[in-house]
Amino acid sequence: MSEIITLVCTSEDCGKRIDKYISERITELTRSAVQVIISKNAVTVSGKSVSKNYKIKGNETVSVEMPEPEPTDAVPENIPLNIIYEDSDLLVVNKPKGMVVHPAHGNYSGTLVNALLYYCGDSLSGINGVIRPGIVHRIDKNTSGLLIVAKNDKAHLHLSEQIKSHSFTREYEAVACGYFKETEGTVDAPIGRHKTERKKMCVTSENSRNAVTHYSVIKQYGGYAHIRCRLETGRTHQIRVHMAYIGHPILGDEVYGKSYKGIEGQCLHARKIGFIHPSAHKYMEFTSPLPEYFVSIINKLERS
Repeated sequence: MSEIITLVCTSEDCGKRIDKYISERITELTRSAVQVIISKNAVTVSGKSVSKNYKIKGNETVSVEMPEPEPTDAVPENIPLNIIYEDSDLLVVNKPKGMVVHPAHGNYSGTLVNALLYYCGDSLSGINGVIRPGIVHRIDKNTSGLLIVAKNDKAHLHLSEQIKSHSFTREYEAVACGYFKETEGTVDAPIGRHKTERKKMCVTSENSRNAVTHYSVIKQYGGYAHIRCRLETGRTHQIRVHMAYIGHPILGDEVYGKSYKGIEGQCLHARKIGFIHPSAHKYMEFTSPLPEYFVSIINKLERS
């Protein structure tokens, strides 16, 4: 069954082309992909099909019937997995830094999905199709840590609903740049696609979604700090964008901060996840020890 995504336009969207509006709100769709969807009458505005050059009048409801994922060349690969927990409904996997979650342009092999296809075979949920089998949520390539993988559609839907209702625990640890005057706080700032750099996200009031990150300082090291972040929402690059927004980019973040000698990408680790089990209906929580690269940075800061 195709997924229907409903968007609510505001007066601020008035005059914007429908294809541009949708591509900004549904970030996994390019503008050309949206135009193809529109040509198949899979987009309606207040219940009526529209053309790609339709301009939003404001205070309208846009429904987008997402296309079924097309098959890819993703193949099972015998890649070792660090499995923290497993049962008939789900897996909790500790993803290493540098591993891409699912195949995409430039990364068609060596991904978590390739490894899961080998390990699980057909025992993965099909909600996200063959492109992202079993993938309930993602973390960036250069972010290490815990991910949950669904083995069946019932578990996938149950877990996805928890994420949408903000009852799914996601806690990260990171090394951030700069001295924190306040040892804890909340960043409540909407995140959307960058206007000119499509691969970047930013804090913006235009075509954005609400985003909330709670942070606390574990220990300060002069111009750096070991911090803990808890996600209330789960937007693309959320912690990286929010911390850069308040002047504390994650150490090593080449996109929102600057590189750091000795590591590739940001020093960010998904330390803890917690959820209600889809069948047992009890709360389960898992933690992952800080990886070697992270501990090495902390030790270096301790000595400086």
